Amino acid sequence: MIQLRALSAIRLSVRTDETTSPARQRAANSAEAARRGAVVVGEAEDLDVSATKTTPFDRPELGAWLRRPDEYDMIVWWRMDRAVRSMADMAELGRWAKAHRKLLVFAEGPGGTPMELDMRTASPVSELIMTLLAFSAQMEAAAIRERVTGAMAVLRAQGRYAGGLVPYGYEKIANPDGPGYKLAPDPDAVEVLSGIVRDVLNGDSLTAVAMRLNDEGVPVPRDHQAIKAGREPGGIRHGRRIERFRWTAGTLSKVLRSPALLGHRTHQGKTVRDHDGSPVLIGVPVLARDVHDELQDRLNALTPQRNRTRKDTRALLLGVAQCTGCGGNMYLSNRAGGADYNCRATARGVKCDAPAGMRADWLEAYVTDEFLRGVGDMQLTRVVTHKGYDPTSELREVEAELRALYADRDMRRSATGRRIWQEEVDAMERRAEALENTPRQESRTEIVETGETYAAYWKRHDTVGRRQLLRDAGARVVVAKGRSGGGAERLAGPDRSRLKFSIGEHDDPAKATEAALRLKLNN
Repeated sequence: MIQLRALSAIRLSVRTDETTSPARQRAANSAEAARRGAVVVGEAEDLDVSATKTTPFDRPELGAWLRRPDEYDMIVWWRMDRAVRSMADMAELGRWAKAHRKLLVFAEGPGGTPMELDMRTASPVSELIMTLLAFSAQMEAAAIRERVTGAMAVLRAQGRYAGGLVPYGYEKIANPDGPGYKLAPDPDAVEVLSGIVRDVLNGDSLTAVAMRLNDEGVPVPRDHQAIKAGREPGGIRHGRRIERFRWTAGTLSKVLRSPALLGHRTHQGKTVRDHDGSPVLIGVPVLARDVHDELQDRLNALTPQRNRTRKDTRALLLGVAQCTGCGGNMYLSNRAGGADYNCRATARGVKCDAPAGMRADWLEAYVTDEFLRGVGDMQLTRVVTHKGYDPTSELREVEAELRALYADRDMRRSATGRRIWQEEVDAMERRAEALENTPRQESRTEIVETGETYAAYWKRHDTVGRRQLLRDAGARVVVAKGRSGGGAERLAGPDRSRLKFSIGEHDDPAKATEAALRLKLNN
């Protein structure tokens, strides 16, 4: 008697599902193959693969095995739903098995007993059973989806927490209106977020803010949630040492760009919408809409671009110090015992008739004194733009989601899938129509006092922040070429007659206008 060759097929939609774990499926398949006197010659293990979204032929491992039908005689699954969840997929698999004369086996069929579909011979009974079981599997999949969707919809309609990751800025609390939980602003996280938003809007880079948070020992979002739940913060283990997670510019950008700050429920970083296309809310917004929009504008302005000022240089006067001879910028260069600012016209392919140079400590001290003497006591202001009521940004989001939905149309093969697709499209179309009919209010700008003087801002910032302040204020120092030799200057200190300092278009800092001194956060 020829021994049958069996292929053990394993599938799991969610890798962490213990009830249908790969080990359990593998054991059931092996036991059934042994009961039939077959030897397992291979295994097709597809994890994190949904049967409702992929056919057996589209799955990475099973699909590869199905293209090599001569290597086995039968395929064993634990249950029917591990193979297919739609009648169309079952019909396709049945045609393949009939064409290649294969035996399809399920270790646990209806009632828990093994079941086989012998497609090696023309058997109308096997095909009928296959169709009925496929119909049952498809109905079960639809019922599960509807139960989950219905349960989630009920929870959201009641404003209750439906599970999943709690966005940073919120915490899970007991529902005061009934059973379950709700999300509410987390006072500790909101305080941290307020400081982050304030610093970013005041001109700090995300890297600088991240460094400050790390220096202050502020836990990252995942550790904050762990601490709130009474668990130990995470980290990367290096032997006996654990390196805790730290804030980065990327972490900050992800938190600050999340629509959850507006109180929106999100999925894969996008706003979840109801049947009318309106955002589904998780609770009270952490940020007001105008602050959120201003923050997004600032973050967009921080996107890396060409010809931006270098952040890795310690040159305070980069973009501030200029050579009188050619009008070009002066650059910091090191030398034995110190550093100098020099004209580098030749590096730009330009000839300078009077290239200037001066000791860095002299020039930086001079500019610092002149700048703070002129404007140090003045209050720093910033320009705030109020966008009013402008549906343009949300309309773009709806348009992108509609485009994605229309591209997904041909993927919905079942009637149920097409119905759900149409419902999603109708909801987004209604939302788009509502936004198109929403009147647009013109934006306006205002100058807001920060409550901080230029001197105080200067004191609490490093070289990068101070340089940006000088540049935003329009500060310039023009340096003329010194006398040959320069011995007297080295002994007596800097020759200030070679220097001309200005803010904006004013030679006298005391006469500089507010417009020239305004901190332009979008630069």
